[in-house]
Amino acid sequence: MDKPWVKSYPEGVPAEIDASAYRSVSDLLEDSFRKNRDRRAFVCMGKAITYGELDEMSRRLAAWFQLKGLQRGARVALMMPNVLQYPVAIAAVLRAGYIVVNVNPLYTPRELEHQIKDSGAEAIVILENFAHTLQAVVRNTAIKHVVVAAMGDLMGLRADRESRRAAREEDGARMEPAGQHALQRCTGRRRASHAREG
Repeated sequence: MDKPWVKSYPEGVPAEIDASAYRSVSDLLEDSFRKNRDRRAFVCMGKAITYGELDEMSRRLAAWFQLKGLQRGARVALMMPNVLQYPVAIAAVLRAGYIVVNVNPLYTPRELEHQIKDSGAEAIVILENFAHTLQAVVRNTAIKHVVVAAMGDLMGLRADRESRRAAREEDGARMEPAGQHALQRCTGRRRASHAREG
């Protein structure tokens, strides 16, 4: 099989990998965190996070979800485009033993409601730009916990407080937290217990 994309791989990146080397994606992440701690993991709009930062932030967010009482195997929806918060959220969900439910951030309220109901998601991490879509349907779903992320959170920028305020507390669904920005709080601005591995 011809693999033309291999020509664009950076030096040192193998064309083939042994998929049996890891029991799970979580094991792969743990190994990457250990081996590449000081290397850049992701870059978005000129801002980078290292594997070490990704390790710390995802561990704290995973612990936060666990403290909220989500049981192993719970579905957590991620409704974000390619921003730095996405790899933090996906690593946190996997590390905590939950199931990732990727949600298209351009979904209409009807489409979002269908996917949340169909997947059985109990929590969602959503970029604030799309929170109005969730707000329109959250009362019709099993969502118990909502983490609202802002574009500037991991880029050293402060997001608009009014848009955050509008995304909180809607018809019995808890928009977490009521104060400072959720992803920021869960991933490094305060100390949280370590997530259980698995």
